[in-house]
Amino acid sequence: MALMITAECINCDVCEPACPNQAISLGTEHYVIDPNLCTECVGHFDEPQCRLVCPVDCIPHDPAHSETREELQLKSQHLTNQ
Repeated sequence: MALMITAECINCDVCEPACPNQAISLGTEHYVIDPNLCTECVGHFDEPQCRLVCPVDCIPHDPAHSETREELQLKSQHLTNQ
């Protein structure tokens, strides 16, 4: 599953540089995650770095973008081969 950032985001700016896929950007009200770029850090780290650094724990799984670990691995390979 891709991750998402909820409205509890305080725009602290720590998640954006932690993302190895540059999937996080500043939205109109708070940071957002592009599900086409989010691999939950599969292929880079053992766990999502944005969730590790988030001080308010506002980055749950996005139920609208369900993916298996294998699908995330394939997406990661595709993104790094471009």
